[in-house]
Amino acid sequence: MFQKIILILILVFSAVSCSKNETLYEPKDKIDGHKLYKDGLNSFMKGDYFYAEKKFSEAELNFENVDFAAKAAIMSSYSFYAINFYDEALFNLERYIKKYSADKNIVYAHYLIAIVHYEQISDEKKDLKPLVDANLKIDFFLNKYPGSEYAIDLKFKKDLIQNQLAAKELFVAKFYISTQKWVPAINRLKIIVEEYQKTIFIEEALHRLVEIHHYLGLEDEAKKYATILGYNYNTSEWFEQSYKVLNKKYKIPKKTEPKKDKSFFKKILNKIK
Repeated sequence: MFQKIILILILVFSAVSCSKNETLYEPKDKIDGHKLYKDGLNSFMKGDYFYAEKKFSEAELNFENVDFAAKAAIMSSYSFYAINFYDEALFNLERYIKKYSADKNIVYAHYLIAIVHYEQISDEKKDLKPLVDANLKIDFFLNKYPGSEYAIDLKFKKDLIQNQLAAKELFVAKFYISTQKWVPAINRLKIIVEEYQKTIFIEEALHRLVEIHHYLGLEDEAKKYATILGYNYNTSEWFEQSYKVLNKKYKIPKKTEPKKDKSFFKKILNKIK
């Protein structure tokens, strides 16, 4: 009798559990993806990117058409980017690339990844990793999509990154100079000379190499870098400084301000009246 009661309780409990599970996993009706996308787009146009991202994500899940779902996914990624949720934007973009690899907006997704990394760059005194990451992503894009409409923009940004990487090397080199650690200072300056020749910091880097080698009594090396500086940048102020290092009697001429054309200013004043 007791065993029968236990068996009945077990059966009743199982029935209740199954009933709960059926209720829990009851499929929900799909919402119209187009309506969700439209809501997201309206919020996006108003600048409410947080709500827009939510609606684009929901739209992606409810679209049966792959092209529409892919479009919702990339708009969701951009919404994250627009509110500076960089990690979320990158995660979404990487997911989009894997899931919708044949989508027509795949080039833009790679471009946006490069831009997200680029916008996380700080000044040369801080962390170097964002600079390196941005440089790698831009290189990847330019190699894969050299003829893209976004390539010109990324080429310009790459030039800025190169300048900032050179600035980082120069900043570190100057620190070593201030502590009289000549070998690491020289190594840092040589990186600029060898890898960042097209940056605005090449002239100062060459001059600092002249200074250090002259200070250490390595005159041939000092003259070598002064020659490079003079050959390529003979009108540069840094070349004048280097020339003075090697020629103590040389005096850097004082710069005189150009005389102002009074008649020119009179013409301007007459036009203003």
